[in-house]
Amino acid sequence: MVKTVEESIEKAKVLIEALPYMQEFRHKTVVIKYGGHAMVDEHLKRQFALDVILLKQIGINPVIIHGGGPQINSLLDRLGIKPSYVQGMRVTDGETMDVVEMVLVGQVNKQIVGLINHCGGKAVGLSGRDGDLVCAKKLKVKGKKGDAALLDAPTELIDVGRVGQVTKINIAVLESLSRNDFIPVIAPVGVGADGQAFNINADLVAGAIAGALAAEKLILLTDVPGVKNKAGGLISILPKNELEGLIDNGTIAGGMIPKVRCCEEALRRGVAKTSIVDGRVEHSILLEMFTREGIGTEIF
Repeated sequence: MVKTVEESIEKAKVLIEALPYMQEFRHKTVVIKYGGHAMVDEHLKRQFALDVILLKQIGINPVIIHGGGPQINSLLDRLGIKPSYVQGMRVTDGETMDVVEMVLVGQVNKQIVGLINHCGGKAVGLSGRDGDLVCAKKLKVKGKKGDAALLDAPTELIDVGRVGQVTKINIAVLESLSRNDFIPVIAPVGVGADGQAFNINADLVAGAIAGALAAEKLILLTDVPGVKNKAGGLISILPKNELEGLIDNGTIAGGMIPKVRCCEEALRRGVAKTSIVDGRVEHSILLEMFTREGIGTEIF
């Protein structure tokens, strides 16, 4: 199909619109939490890889932290291990931790790295255990055991196994990779003081790494358009000081709460801006970063 001059001019206008945003982010770090449908759909996976490569080519330093819950569940199912959850967190005993590490580090991480490299990028796969990148300690969870409907049931510590929380990020290995033009791809497995592995929520790892790197932007890819108001419309711009009120009145609920908390914590740690973006949209990263309107919810 022959393109008209007008069509070519429109493409040039898109590039010109993106120019000030490219200049804004040049030589800056952008941390991307890669998860949801974008990790499953083959077409979206390729588009994600190309987007990340483009960021690197124009002088931006992307750092990727990925999830892998569905893939973990799939292997647990094949092994006959039934997963259990407490307050939305996977209870991770020793056997489950072996599976988590096998899938996240040995399977998902290598697939992402391989795809980026195949598409012309330079990616290196890491887990939080490499170079003590993500130091962690056991997460303490308080709740009611047994029948939660009993109002007088005592609140106590619930053992969720080897689920961790970030205590420190050692960024030396990431800085070294960046200096040599590599794209880090990080599995959210932390390391304890005794060397044992911890399963950590990927959003939390992304927020902690973004803060440690003083990233210009943190992007969380999800399977929803972003934060919505009571009427179901997308909230494009959201100041962090409004988050608590929206949580209290139920506007922000369910699985969106930990995501906005992650953004809130990243901002507290020094990240300039954060965004929750629909990863089911092709080139969602570029659309969020390089267009005037963006496509998700920017929290700042």
